[in-house]
Amino acid sequence: MDNPAATGILQGMKYDSDIVIVGGGLNGPALALALAAQGHQVCIIDAQPETLRKNAAFDGRSYALALASKRLLARLGIWEQVAGHAEAMQEIKASDGRAGEGPSPLSLHFERGELEEGPMGYMLEDRYLRRALLEAVAAQELVEMLHDEVVEQDVTEQGAWLTLASGKVLSTRLIVGADGRASGTAERAGIKRTGWDYGQTALVCALKHELPHDGIAHQFFMPNGPLAILPLPDNRVSIVWSEKTGIAAEINALSDEDYLQVLRPRFGDFLGKISLDGKRFSYPLKLTIANHFVAERVALVGDAAHGMHPIAGQGLNAGLRDVAALAHVIAHAGMIGEDFASLLVLQRFQEWRRFDTATLAAATDLSNKLFSNDNPLLRLGRDIGMGVINALPAVKRSFVREAAGLSGELPDLMKS
Repeated sequence: MDNPAATGILQGMKYDSDIVIVGGGLNGPALALALAAQGHQVCIIDAQPETLRKNAAFDGRSYALALASKRLLARLGIWEQVAGHAEAMQEIKASDGRAGEGPSPLSLHFERGELEEGPMGYMLEDRYLRRALLEAVAAQELVEMLHDEVVEQDVTEQGAWLTLASGKVLSTRLIVGADGRASGTAERAGIKRTGWDYGQTALVCALKHELPHDGIAHQFFMPNGPLAILPLPDNRVSIVWSEKTGIAAEINALSDEDYLQVLRPRFGDFLGKISLDGKRFSYPLKLTIANHFVAERVALVGDAAHGMHPIAGQGLNAGLRDVAALAHVIAHAGMIGEDFASLLVLQRFQEWRRFDTATLAAATDLSNKLFSNDNPLLRLGRDIGMGVINALPAVKRSFVREAAGLSGELPDLMKS
């Protein structure tokens, strides 16, 4: 056999784990479960303390899970644990406008039944998904989780070695970076990033409201940034409100009542009286994409590979697609006796995901620039554009299938 790494394996080389995943957020545990199901010994290294992960409270984050992501979670045995906390998105309405003036009459409306497979997606709070993943990891004998920090990584043709802050050294065939936008895994592998600051901040909270939301998600495009109103169970919605950073800082400094006073004209009265449900949070918005998703015995998934604007709500979905695609590539390499950690195999994952991710990042970036302004000509053009798309069923159907994660080649774990 010509592959030196494969030769080392055949000669009986021993590793502490087949795969080490750096990062214990959401994508890391999901990937660990997918790989353990293939029979791989997996170690997750999480820099966050165990008590912090297990006792995570509501931090304002909720996710719009595409139908394909729901399929993945179901295949991993997670969905049945969180389904009772999820809210189906039955319809999506997108419109343009200004605060206090209401939406433009030319809007885009994805209605119930336009996707024969079921709802377009589901809303789920971070705290429920995170807990279910961590409980599943703890119950999986082939997965070990270490709460430590990686300080050094060394890679050769025969394997990879990780030195932890505790002094422990781990050997593995493959390192997967699932350690966020400031990925140390990517940096240690010499992978540079491309991106920029949007000059926007996302104000995030949950609201209780008087009238039922009927499972309808709203995206209201305003000059300073979009406002997403996303349905949660029990007459609640998740708010992702993008504002220019300076204005966002001023709003964030207000009392809860004054905060609501600023939000109300943007939100409207279609859900009746509104009140805050829990704390408010804010997150700076940036675009950051790794120039490569793989290196020698290293692969990146989730925000370690790509972080984009939340305008389309696809951040976690893109990460879970990475998880499913990498698990697919590793499984199929094993079926034909290849070294799944070789660069040749990892490049298949990169080729699969990098184009899709770059396309999605470009689309969200363009949409944010197109809609986050008050240029009258652009306003007219985008309103007419949404109206035209709304009148073309075939075009709408392609948009719905893309949003549901059902377009293109699907990894095994996302097939029905």
